[in-house]
Amino acid sequence: MGEWTWSYEGYDPARERLREALCTLGNGYFATRGAAPETVAGPHHYPGTYAAGCYNRLHSAVAGRKVANEDMVNLPNWLALRFRFRDGGAWFTPDDGSLLEHRQDLDLRHATLTRTFRLRDPRGRILAVEQTRLVHMHDPHLAALSTVFRAEGGWSADLEVESALDGDVCNAGVSRYGDLNGRHLTRVRTGISEPDTVWLRCRTTASDIGVALAARTHATPQPAAARSWDAGERTAVHRLTVPVGPDRPAVVEKTVALHTSRDRAISDPLHAALDRVERAPDFAGLLDSHSAAWERLWRRAGLDVQGETGRILRLHAFHVLQTLSPHSAELDVGVPARGLHGEAYRGHVFWDELFVLPYLDLHFPEVSRALLEYRHRRLEEACRAAEQAGCVGAMYPWQSGSDGREETQTLHLNPRSGRWLPDHTRLQRHVGSAVAYNIWRYGQATGDTEFLYTKGAEMLLQIARFWACLATWDPDCDTGGRYRIRGVVGPDEYHDAYPGSATPGVDDNTYTNVTAAWVMDRTLELWRTLPAPRRDELRERTGLGPEETDHWEDVSRRLYVPRHDGVLSQFAGYGELEELDWEGCRARYGDIRRLDRILEAEGDSVNRYRASKQADVLMLGYLFPPGELHRLFGRLGYPMDDGTWRSTVDYYLRRTSHGSTLSGLVHAWVLARADPTGAWSCAEEALLGDVTDIQGGTTEEGVHLGAMAGTLDLVQRGLTGLDARGDALWLDPVPLPQLSPFAFTVRYRDHWGVRIHVGGDRVSIAVPTSAAAPLRVRLGGRTWSVPPGRFRRLDLPPR
Repeated sequence: MGEWTWSYEGYDPARERLREALCTLGNGYFATRGAAPETVAGPHHYPGTYAAGCYNRLHSAVAGRKVANEDMVNLPNWLALRFRFRDGGAWFTPDDGSLLEHRQDLDLRHATLTRTFRLRDPRGRILAVEQTRLVHMHDPHLAALSTVFRAEGGWSADLEVESALDGDVCNAGVSRYGDLNGRHLTRVRTGISEPDTVWLRCRTTASDIGVALAARTHATPQPAAARSWDAGERTAVHRLTVPVGPDRPAVVEKTVALHTSRDRAISDPLHAALDRVERAPDFAGLLDSHSAAWERLWRRAGLDVQGETGRILRLHAFHVLQTLSPHSAELDVGVPARGLHGEAYRGHVFWDELFVLPYLDLHFPEVSRALLEYRHRRLEEACRAAEQAGCVGAMYPWQSGSDGREETQTLHLNPRSGRWLPDHTRLQRHVGSAVAYNIWRYGQATGDTEFLYTKGAEMLLQIARFWACLATWDPDCDTGGRYRIRGVVGPDEYHDAYPGSATPGVDDNTYTNVTAAWVMDRTLELWRTLPAPRRDELRERTGLGPEETDHWEDVSRRLYVPRHDGVLSQFAGYGELEELDWEGCRARYGDIRRLDRILEAEGDSVNRYRASKQADVLMLGYLFPPGELHRLFGRLGYPMDDGTWRSTVDYYLRRTSHGSTLSGLVHAWVLARADPTGAWSCAEEALLGDVTDIQGGTTEEGVHLGAMAGTLDLVQRGLTGLDARGDALWLDPVPLPQLSPFAFTVRYRDHWGVRIHVGGDRVSIAVPTSAAAPLRVRLGGRTWSVPPGRFRRLDLPPR
């Protein structure tokens, strides 16, 4: 494999769905899985096309209850193209035993997927096929597939080719959702637009989103027999006959346009799709403009790391940019936790943006802002949810979709036991802190006070309001009384109740309480710096009075943080839980990442044990550099020194099963400054999480976008200590030997394309030519100024 190529040699049906997810192509508007064009949904294949923000709600009967679920919709399959010998024989599939060779090459630089294979038919004829596809990055409504057929061995024959738009699809890509209704499309209509185009239109059943596709198919040389079309009930088919012979390859090009009624500046999706596909150039022309668009993206997202690690990081950047490209800035979309690559988590938006936006802030800030505006448009719904919970302010949902209501299911299936169980993960109130954190970080990285003082300030204010309201005073807590936040679920997710309790939730989750204090502190800081007219506007609109901000000040300084055995407790009472026999569990079950499912299937509960699915308390070390973490605890009136933090890290490292792909990432970040060997081990797990499907069957349902973006940010900020503070870039590098040297390009405020190189005992900074003021850099207690068009090399201070 080359450093810009991801390749699969041979055909392995058992791994095909994983390859389809990792070979997904997209452009931020829509994406299509890397399924073979001639395959249909089944045990080994799952063609899927998803448009960002295209959701629909269906009702299902589950465990004797009627439940509603909103899903990102699997749209009609535009990729469908099959072939056979016209003089007899079945339609080719890769599973029919005729394959002699098979290879897939994902070109990361130019975002194409090329599939080459050879097959032998029952008459002994060998046919070589090369297929290249793209989902266009310059024009986000276009996609194309080029297929070249070559005869080997001197024979000549006609091939029959069917190019189709298939509307007979449903959401069936996740087996544990098999009992749920997946038929999202209705009112399917098909038609023909001569001489070479078929079309399909449909609508989603509840959200009533109109979807239209038009497919133009050309063959070279021209078909030997008349073309034919079939506009069926749910499928539109264009049939062609193409001659193939010695030194006479046949080329079939399929170009597709996709529009939905959510698009701007169109009158009708079908008219827009037909017009766009008619005007589209041939495959070579599309490839040229598509490749040029990707070259522009890679210049802004430059990351140079050597060896296999660098190749994996490029793959991660590739999938992040396919899901959240500059086209996303024009859409009303959030961060789908599993990308546009599959149907896991139903395409919902979680807190994973906490791991994605800090990366985008420094490359594509316009995309970060758009993703934050997705949250702002749903602020009213978050305020309504808080009101229904008896609070003021904004309570953002754990899972969000189209309109911002809580989309978390009330039941979930344990595939190990086959039982449907209550789902209490909606009690993860800390998602509000993630939204607030990203607002603050975006403002620091970009200096965008227009956003920070308007939409950003509104969200921060309402999130702070919610935290202050949720916290209740307990005069008997700690010494002299403390505020407490009860009945929540932390990032760990394993602990959704106390052992034997009929009431869900735990009290005083440390991560939740500390981030709540941080939100109120930062909101007060912003409130004091707002221009007086803007502050007056906010006060008038929200009714915020001085007594309320005084209360925030009090709560933010007196929230309870539990401890036990000299370490921070994950939540109040954590130290009273039983210790788990970790070695015994590993010996008995092998992979124990999903310990919760294992224990439930055995009639036990993980709620009884000191066991974590993923980083919880240690997430604080991911969000806040050491100085900020010490300041936060000091403000709360708790001592926090390096020894206490290190003991806390060691304590939870021994009690974490890493049941989330985010866990290794966070642990690598936290360990980087104290234990390089342990940090690299955790970083490796994060890097390999999707490419080796380390979770055992989850990647085929969609990549883990937060973990992918997080590995990029581990290099960008975690190993450099890069932080935007006080109109300067602060650096405090701690390079891991396995990742050194490395370099990357960032956009910081008015400086586009700042190049940072870290290697050995030096860091180098190159600032591109512009009319901006010199870039200020803070390193080792000193400040340097780097003018545009200049380069500066700085020695790292001794550690």
